[in-house]
Amino acid sequence: VEVNAIGRVIRELRRREGQPGQRVDLTIDASLQAYVAERLAGEKSAAVVVLDVRNGDVLAMVSTPSFNPNAFNEGLSGPEWRGLINNPLSPLTNKAITGQYAPGSTFKIAVMLAALEAGIPPEHEAYCPGHVKLGNQRFHCWKRTGHGSMTMIEAMRESCDVWFYKVALKLGIDKIAEAARRLGMGERLGVDLDGEKPGLIPTRAWKKAVIGRRWQRGETLIGAIGQGYVLTTPLQLAVMMARVINGGHAIVPRIQRGLSGDVGDEPFDDAEPGSIGYSPAMLGLVATALDSVVNNPRGTAYKSRIRTPSMAMGGKTGTAQVRRISVAERKTGVLKNSQLAWRERDHALFVGYAPVQTPRYAISVIVEHGGGGSSKAAPIAKDILTMAQKLDSSRDPQPARLARVTDDAWGID
Repeated sequence: VEVNAIGRVIRELRRREGQPGQRVDLTIDASLQAYVAERLAGEKSAAVVVLDVRNGDVLAMVSTPSFNPNAFNEGLSGPEWRGLINNPLSPLTNKAITGQYAPGSTFKIAVMLAALEAGIPPEHEAYCPGHVKLGNQRFHCWKRTGHGSMTMIEAMRESCDVWFYKVALKLGIDKIAEAARRLGMGERLGVDLDGEKPGLIPTRAWKKAVIGRRWQRGETLIGAIGQGYVLTTPLQLAVMMARVINGGHAIVPRIQRGLSGDVGDEPFDDAEPGSIGYSPAMLGLVATALDSVVNNPRGTAYKSRIRTPSMAMGGKTGTAQVRRISVAERKTGVLKNSQLAWRERDHALFVGYAPVQTPRYAISVIVEHGGGGSSKAAPIAKDILTMAQKLDSSRDPQPARLARVTDDAWGID
């Protein structure tokens, strides 16, 4: 149509009748998605991703706070728009794919695999007195009094930082980085959504090229516990969990299952995933360790265990610092999260899977400034994985569908 300066239609130049397009069938389980959104409703800022470990299907993906997309159809007022874009909690951002966070101790999964591949046996012991001294610096364990002598699985179970510090010094940052990349970190995974961020897995060459300085041994220690330069997205953490627990298949996450409509169904091909290159024995040891994190009384997530044996959950807690702790504060006692302003509190993380015996679901949870992973993120994962299994036992997941739209609107041939 041709309109004048004030938008009034003057004449119609050409008419083309609308054609029904195809529906986009999503991998999202609508019931599980709704439950995850409800479970996160009380959190100030958080993200959750749930995957099918067999094929990478995204079953639920929630970022909070969110917004009402229908409001854009009706038109936003100036104050409403400014309220969204100026909100410090970033409601317009999908934190599940664009949020880049220090993974904290969830990253120890990558370090454990790097250690096993380097020939370090699971019975390898290291003594934890509460810190490691490197030069004139002390690198502390989260347990100030120390864990004593720890084997590999015990160190994962109780998240002993010192064990991982000592092993990281044997490995070097490049071997750790290689393990992390094979698990899906440090690069865009190619999920069919806009805005995915790559995160960052540092190496010696990366630091020299980008920062212009040599890598320091102390940075290896910090990186081994998922701090320092290391950054990951919630989606990457869920993929890491899935690749470890599905037998080492390098699944790629997807949110579109295919197209359907009057012109026929077009399911997308399920390409056979490659291998991440770790032996079943190595992956089995990691699975044993992750099981003990949740289901052993000494595990950091024991309070969040699923008590029904057939639905049991495994996983790894993580707590990521966002502030520097001074030597003076360590001497007088590190402040608790409850004593700090919200933005200075630790991020709470958890990665997990269920059921332990025949894994179907992988999950990652991050609660920004939520405190401890064991106290905040693990209970959320427990509730969501319990619900996922209950839904699965009652019916086949119902895929969500986008409304039918025209081909022009979606650019579908």
